[in-house]
Amino acid sequence: MKFFIKTYGCAHNQADSEFMAGLLCEDENLKVNSVDEADLVIINTCTVKDPSEKKFFSELKRMTKPVIVAGCIPQSDSEKLKDYSLIGVRAITRIIEAAEKTLRGEKVQFLDDEQTINLPRIRKNEFVEIIPISNGCMGHCTFCKTKQARGELKSFDKKSIVDMFRQALNDGVKEVWLTSEDLGAWGLDINSTLPQLLKDILKVNRNFKLRLGMINPEYVKMYNDELIKILQDERVFKFLHVPVQSASNKVLKLMGRPYIIEDFKDSILKIKSVIPNLTLASDIICGFPNEEDEDFEKTVKLVRELKIPVLNISKFYARPGTPAKKLKPIPTHIVKERSKRLSDMRQDIIDNSFWIGQVQEILVDNTGKNNSFVGRNDSYRPVVLKGDNLLGKKVKVKIISENKDNLVGEIIN
Repeated sequence: MKFFIKTYGCAHNQADSEFMAGLLCEDENLKVNSVDEADLVIINTCTVKDPSEKKFFSELKRMTKPVIVAGCIPQSDSEKLKDYSLIGVRAITRIIEAAEKTLRGEKVQFLDDEQTINLPRIRKNEFVEIIPISNGCMGHCTFCKTKQARGELKSFDKKSIVDMFRQALNDGVKEVWLTSEDLGAWGLDINSTLPQLLKDILKVNRNFKLRLGMINPEYVKMYNDELIKILQDERVFKFLHVPVQSASNKVLKLMGRPYIIEDFKDSILKIKSVIPNLTLASDIICGFPNEEDEDFEKTVKLVRELKIPVLNISKFYARPGTPAKKLKPIPTHIVKERSKRLSDMRQDIIDNSFWIGQVQEILVDNTGKNNSFVGRNDSYRPVVLKGDNLLGKKVKVKIISENKDNLVGEIIN
């Protein structure tokens, strides 16, 4: 049985796909790179945005091979997929059974099982390990459908996470990503905290680079001083993904976000005062119901003031089954105008000229276009390089040019 996995969505979904591939390939390498080569197709789905969900359903209708639908959509909307075999986010350990039965023409629906991360895996990138540290979250965002799929917070135990971290390094991994629906909530259901976990990971006396996943603003405020100390470790990328969503306290309240914009701003400025080369990534929803012009202007002002370099801008889509679905939507043309204005402004405020002339150590973690390689500097900024057999290596480079999306480096012998 040869299989192909198509993955939509976040790093957590990517990790789940790697686990499923590892389980299916424990005895033999059966993973292929296209639908045409496969006997079975597994589509690991994401329910965060309406466009990606529509794209998935359109792709599913065209599928002629036996298929298993995995991920967040079957977990939250199994009725829509009653004619297909399903694997939920908490049942990936049953992928072998699901594959065997689906190939025999049966339809199975495995949506609940015991969660674990101690599984075999096939990494998409042999030098990058993605470690899910929890499933679900403690939030109650009115726009979010992922909560229906991933559920309440379930933190994986610290020992399992640290053991997985050590094993990845033993396998030759150079870069580790910690991921979850909200990294900041880890441990609150098992009498621990994220800083305690990170301190234990950093006790591992090895050479690696650690990237922290998304942390909601309320936890950045809660752990502000401890995060600063952790980010000062040379093995930790100076990178934080903190989704603000809106700079209007009125809109944040409607969204069910448990913080005020003043706390978000103060937390980020405090971290940047100690770590000025911090790369901040954030998410913004444009056109949330009842967002007035003055609310949107506050968001524009925040992005301009903080010069947020990595910005994920989404137009509001009412997701079925969420409280926000019941709110009166803003006219579509206004949502589009706001999204475009924010996107255009983001391009105007990005200035990477600061990096030109700097000499930096780069961890090369991917291939690029036109026979190039891509590495990451200490601030997790992508650096494009030319050279031979650079994957997985650390190289010293001088930044010679830049554009809006990346830096260009020259290797120093």
